[in-house]
Amino acid sequence: MALVVLLTGPPATGKSTLADRAALSLSAPVLGWDWVMAALTGFETVQAALRDLSHLEHRRVGWSILWNTATAQLRRGASVVLDGVARDVEIAGTRQVAEANGAECLVIATSCVDRELHRQRVEGRVRGIPGWHELDWDHVAGVLERWEQPVDADLYLDAVHPLDQNLEAIDRLIAHASPAG
Repeated sequence: MALVVLLTGPPATGKSTLADRAALSLSAPVLGWDWVMAALTGFETVQAALRDLSHLEHRRVGWSILWNTATAQLRRGASVVLDGVARDVEIAGTRQVAEANGAECLVIATSCVDRELHRQRVEGRVRGIPGWHELDWDHVAGVLERWEQPVDADLYLDAVHPLDQNLEAIDRLIAHASPAG
């Protein structure tokens, strides 16, 4: 059975690193919200339209692209990993996509309870996504003010824990969900 793994949490909490690990475990692609939206930055008419959208509608554009691309993978029986700042509405949408395509869905929520460590992670990272801006602490702090931890994640991970520990937790979750696990 194919599997959809969704990594969600505020920026700089380890989502992309953990998504890469989940993808390796599943031999699956990672579809990232930032990468999808970055692909649209070269089109000024698209950017103008996106600026006219509400914050919720803007998020929905990226998630709709991810869900369609995930559906294409699931229809061929392949698993897929989604990486983005998903709120409860996007988590529900992801679970619906998985269910509609006969796949299981696992949601992994990341956080960083140590505010100073979180700030260091933001200030020390360069993602290098073509067309995408690097985030600064002021932006991330704003996200944190509005952030609500997902209510129905299958696994909660904190970036203050050693990376190896968080990776092992993901491997165990995936192994438990997989038919061979």
